[in-house]
Amino acid sequence: MTRLLIVRLGSLGDVIHAIPAIAALRERFPESRIDWLTDPRYVALLELVRGIDRRLPIDTRRIPQMIGTIRELRRQRYDVVLDLQGLVKSAVLARASGARRIIGFPAAHLREPAARYFYSETPDPGTSRHVIFKNLSLLGALGVRTTRASFPLQIPESATATHVSSAEGPAGYALINPGAAWPNKRWPPERFGVVASSIRDRYGVRSRVLWGPGDESLAAAVVSASAGAADPAPPTTIPDLFALAAGARLMVSGDTGPLHIAGAVGTPIVALFGPTFPERNGPWAAGDVSISRDATCICHYERRCRRGEPCINDISVDAVMDAVERRFAARG
Repeated sequence: MTRLLIVRLGSLGDVIHAIPAIAALRERFPESRIDWLTDPRYVALLELVRGIDRRLPIDTRRIPQMIGTIRELRRQRYDVVLDLQGLVKSAVLARASGARRIIGFPAAHLREPAARYFYSETPDPGTSRHVIFKNLSLLGALGVRTTRASFPLQIPESATATHVSSAEGPAGYALINPGAAWPNKRWPPERFGVVASSIRDRYGVRSRVLWGPGDESLAAAVVSASAGAADPAPPTTIPDLFALAAGARLMVSGDTGPLHIAGAVGTPIVALFGPTFPERNGPWAAGDVSISRDATCICHYERRCRRGEPCINDISVDAVMDAVERRFAARG
């Protein structure tokens, strides 16, 4: 085995969940060339991952650029391509690489079952529900058999993380992440503010509120409701988020990218789930706590709630604080 390509275009959390596959491949094939095809937005993330030889950006919205990247893929003469995305788009790109072996999930495990027709091999991933372990099971086609979720990350120094750590002092800080790309995944910011206030009162730990483009008002609402227990985080890059999470005592978040960043660096987590399944997308560390309302949700994996009131809103502040108490107790 000399040349392998991973196809995982996005999203942020799913790219993070695919990192253990790279770690397992590198351990099994230390001398092989291992490249990763991804959306340009996630190249900065993959720069933090040891074991990747080339990070290949491809913007599928720009046809001339996409064609040029496909030509580059064909020049590399890959022996194997693993499609961890499972969409028709990613399967077509995997097939267009010209590799002899195209490995992907069987139709029953695909969001777009038609992707299966572009694969040469579709090994059964077994009973694993979490996407990390489903990805690892796919490597069995190459003789790689492991259930260890390893994240070979090299996190650079971050002035942002250093500033926050210095400002909050020896008590440390918690991270609150109220944003999410899907409105259906967002817990009310005012409740996050009450949680921040309770964390300060019970544990003497102040919170920093993460925000991205367009989330400024969400962060402001959390800070306003926190009774002075929270401040907005400084503007962050992806490497900053990894560094901030690595230094945090706790992350409280819905199902979105920063949550999975925290999981990758071992931050203690309390996760809030509405329309998605924590068994598939949630934290995987034994001590982490997920609060889920997926059992009562009628719009699983839909961006907007069809009943008008997102089921994640059924999660109370008391339930979250009970989870925070259990997570702090588990860490000791």
